[in-house]
Amino acid sequence: QLQLVESGGGSVQPGGSLRLSCAASGFTLDHYAIGWFRQAPGKEREGVSCISRTGIARNYVDSVKGRFTISRDNAKNTVHLQMNSLKPEDTGVYYCAARRVVAGCDFHGMEFWGKGTLVTVSS
Repeated sequence: QLQLVESGGGSVQPGGSLRLSCAASGFTLDHYAIGWFRQAPGKEREGVSCISRTGIARNYVDSVKGRFTISRDNAKNTVHLQMNSLKPEDTGVYYCAARRVVAGCDFHGMEFWGKGTLVTVSS
């Protein structure tokens, strides 16, 4: 069974950090671009960051640039999202998703989705 499983969510105070992980099972991530998305309460899901197959291309939504870093370890079939200087507006359920690509990454046409991990930023 093809699965993506997120982990690493939790509750943190503003200014804190969390590291999210996305692990694949049933398939290898080598041929897939990976995206991280989030959905805040009462809002639509938005793309946060994505990374190409090789990790060369990385994109971020403006609101997280300079604070979040996406990385991947194809040998471990895992993608990470390091989140620093967290703000209350970063609160939401974070999902990872995969799309088979040749190169690059974006937030469209994702084929597989995880079930999400909750991030709460509050004092």
